Amino acid sequence: MALTFPAVTTRSSLGIGLAGFGTVGSGVWNALERNGDLITGRTGGDVCLHVSRILVRDPAKARATTSEVPGEMFTTDWKALVADPKVDVVVELIGGTTDAFDIVAAALRAGKPVVTGNKALLAERGVELFQISRETDTPIHFEAAVAGGIPIIRTVQDSFIGNRIHSFSGIINGTSNYILGRMTDAGLSFEDALGEAQSLGYAEADPTLDVNGWDAAHKAILLATLAYGFAIDPSLIHVSGIEQVKPADIQFAKRLGYVVKLLAVIREHEDGTVELRVQPSFVANTNILASVHGVFNAVAVNGDTAGESLFYGRGAGQDPTASSVVADLVEAARSLRRSGSHRGFLPYSDSGRILPVGETSTAYYVRFDVTDRPGVIAEIAKILADHRIGISGTHSPVNPSDPDADFVDMVFLLHTCPFGKLQAALEEVSALDCINSEPVVFRIESLG
Repeated sequence: MALTFPAVTTRSSLGIGLAGFGTVGSGVWNALERNGDLITGRTGGDVCLHVSRILVRDPAKARATTSEVPGEMFTTDWKALVADPKVDVVVELIGGTTDAFDIVAAALRAGKPVVTGNKALLAERGVELFQISRETDTPIHFEAAVAGGIPIIRTVQDSFIGNRIHSFSGIINGTSNYILGRMTDAGLSFEDALGEAQSLGYAEADPTLDVNGWDAAHKAILLATLAYGFAIDPSLIHVSGIEQVKPADIQFAKRLGYVVKLLAVIREHEDGTVELRVQPSFVANTNILASVHGVFNAVAVNGDTAGESLFYGRGAGQDPTASSVVADLVEAARSLRRSGSHRGFLPYSDSGRILPVGETSTAYYVRFDVTDRPGVIAEIAKILADHRIGISGTHSPVNPSDPDADFVDMVFLLHTCPFGKLQAALEEVSALDCINSEPVVFRIESLG
C-alpha cells in the first residue's frame, strides 16, 4: 500500500535584503532563482525565499551587469534596506568592518536575523555584534565566512556539539594554496604565481590579506571561538604569510618529503589554553593535507568522541559561497518560525586564554641570507647551542647560475623547541655581521 502525506498548506515567504550585489550577492540571487522551488520542496513546503531589496553603491552599474533584477529593488541607502517591512532577513556581503558593522548591528536591533560571509567583521568586531545578538535574541549566521561551500561552521555547531574539540588543522585560504601549488608544480616564483592567480581571478587586485595570512587568521579565530566559546583578541595570535617563500624553500621541502602549505593550527592544551597560529609550514607528504591542491580548502577536526574528521571542498568563489549563504537563509527562516529559537552562534564562556606563541613548540626550518665566508656555520651553531636548540641538519645550496656568489642561503633544520627560545636565538644570530636579512622561519608540523 502506497504511503500518502497530507498536503502542506502553510508557507513562510521570507523576504531577503541583500546588502551587496557583487560576486557572492549575484550568486545568491542566481541560486535562489535556479533552485527556489527545490528549496521549498526540501523544507516540506514551508520556506519560500525571495529577494526583496538589494543595496548597491551604483544602481546604474548594477543594472548594466544584470537585466534580470527589477530596477526598483536597488537602493543605495542601507537604512532603507534594513527598515523595509518586506525584508525579514538581512544578508551582509559588502565586506569591511565599518559600514558592514552598522548594517549588521541595525538589523539585529530591528529583530531581523543576519547572514554574513564577512570573517574580518566577525573576527575583529564579533564581540560587540554577538552581544547585540544576545540582547535582542536575534541570530547571526555565518557559514559562508569560513571555507566557502564547506559546511564547517554548521558541523562544529551541530555534529560536534557533544565533543570536546582537541584541534583543528587546515588549509583555509585558497589563494595562498594555489600560489604555493604553482611554485611547487611549475617552479614559479612567488611573484609569477601570484600574477597567474590574479589573471585567473583567484586573487584580488590587492591580495594582501590572502598572502599575509590574515584572511586565514580571521577564519581560524571564528573556528576557535566556536569550539572554545570565548572571544579572541586578534592581536594575541601569531600570523605570518607566504610572501617570503622562495622556490629554494619549495625544493628543499620536496627533498625532505614535505610540501609547503599555509597552515592554520588550533589546539587545546591540557591546561585549557588554546594555541592558535597561522604560518607557512612543512607538511609531510604522507599527511592528507599535503594532497589539497589548487584553490581547495581542507580542515581536519579532532574531537574526543568523534575522533578525526576531514572536511574538503572549494574554499571560495561565487557558487560555493552562495551555497553557504542560502543554507543559512533556510536556517534563518526556520528560526523565525520557531518562537524562542536562536540557532545563531552565541559565545558560551566568559573567559579563556590564548597560549602565547613563544610557548608553542615544533621543529623548524630556518633560512639565513649570509655572506659566504669561513666560520659562518660555526657562528650560527654556537648561538643555537647556547640556547640549547638542537640542529638536525644544515645545507648551503649553490646557485648554479652564480657558483662564486658572495651571498648564499644557509638552511638549518632544528629540533623541536619553544618558539620563544628560537626567537631569542635568532635575535642574536641576526646581529652577526655575516647575516644580511631577517631569517625566514617555517614550522615543520607534526599533525595528528
